[in-house]
Amino acid sequence: MTTFVTMDKLINYLLEFGQLNQQQIDMIKRKAQVLELKKGDYFSEAGKIPKQVAFIEEGILRVCYYNSEGDEITKYFVDENNFAVDINSFNQKIPSSEYVQALTDCSLLVFSTESLNDLSGTIIQWDGIINKITEKALIEKVNKLSPMLAEDATTRYLSFLEKFPNLANRIPLSYLASYLGITQSSLSRIRKSI
Repeated sequence: MTTFVTMDKLINYLLEFGQLNQQQIDMIKRKAQVLELKKGDYFSEAGKIPKQVAFIEEGILRVCYYNSEGDEITKYFVDENNFAVDINSFNQKIPSSEYVQALTDCSLLVFSTESLNDLSGTIIQWDGIINKITEKALIEKVNKLSPMLAEDATTRYLSFLEKFPNLANRIPLSYLASYLGITQSSLSRIRKSI
């Protein structure tokens, strides 16, 4: 029963971007697979070609990579009611340079490449819906990253708290510091001074 409750969040999200009839909704529900990840598990890994797209029903994923010095860098976080995939690697079928890891226990709805191709070939408006979702995600990503480049560390942290109030207490400080581009001790000082 929880699977169809889960599916309702996905369907409601898709309906924000286009219309679907009941037959199309039923097909989407059949194509989605439930995947449970434990905290620390990887949804996808660098060096591998992503073969599935996830809709996050519950939990938080983080996207990270290793820089040339071998430091782990958190690029961004993805929370509930959002899709997660390295879109460039997925679409071009090339190995990803990023890891997608569960920061919390996660419940995902996963679509394989084959399932997405079936939906694209059967539901006329599917590609339009996916294009609108992708466009929205890219705009949000740019809006998250661009202001951070010009802000000092305290301003970046306050902006994060303002934009993502429900994430701040759910993300380990080390990952939040990495995302903000500061050390964990700097983040601790900022938090104490606020």
